[in-house]
Amino acid sequence: MSHPLLPAVLALVQQAGAAILPFWRQGVQVVEKADASPVTAADLAAHRILADGLQALDASIPVLSEEDADIALSERALWARWWLVDPLDGTKEFIADSEEFTVNVALIEGGQVVFGVVGIPASGVVYYGGSGLGAWRAEPGEEPQAIVVRETPASGLTVVASRRHGSALQEQLLAALVARFGDIERVSVGSSLKFCQLAEGSADFYPRLAPTSQWDTAAAQGVLEGAGGVVLTLQGEPLRYEAKESLLNPFFLALPADVEWRAVLVEQAKRLTPAN
Repeated sequence: MSHPLLPAVLALVQQAGAAILPFWRQGVQVVEKADASPVTAADLAAHRILADGLQALDASIPVLSEEDADIALSERALWARWWLVDPLDGTKEFIADSEEFTVNVALIEGGQVVFGVVGIPASGVVYYGGSGLGAWRAEPGEEPQAIVVRETPASGLTVVASRRHGSALQEQLLAALVARFGDIERVSVGSSLKFCQLAEGSADFYPRLAPTSQWDTAAAQGVLEGAGGVVLTLQGEPLRYEAKESLLNPFFLALPADVEWRAVLVEQAKRLTPAN
């Protein structure tokens, strides 16, 4: 199953990635935004391609991009369907010359992700999918391959976590997992690739008990949901994208939807962490 807008969005994500690459490892100038996060000419080049391309694709669907997010709640609250875009997710990884930066585009409808596309400019790999649509990984020049989350491995859990955005609460939750399941393997990876590792079955759990914005997560959440995963708040509810004043997400847990330890994990999260 596919979505009629998906092929065009895949092409736009690839175009945005191509626009980013000339700036990579070139010592680009970095500007600090009001929230102290960095932005580069690469972010802005990708933003222009995606914003213009999505509007040309269907002018009736508004665009909310990290690089153009100053839109009043009174306007956003009227949107039934909208694009949520991060032109360059992992800007700090990009600045540090890592390959772990991505281009993210998600279509949102009724507070839910319809589908998401996550492109990796450095390798040309693209992940895409959505709930009820399935999920795929596409290598350059090859046919896309369907991906699915894995069942719990016999040897223990693999947890992916941010290199740069850990927290004391996250460490408490992981300690509780160790007590419940034994040793866990921890893998550190940047940007939205953490969700994609779960989606393709190379990891089991991604806890995020530190701030993220809506554009950081929506596209990769679509991929994970298409692959049979779920993203939950610490209260065990699906992570949604309702119009609200703040564009920050609540803390969340990403994992395969049907694993037997899901209820145990949510219960541990409720015990260890406050609502946020």
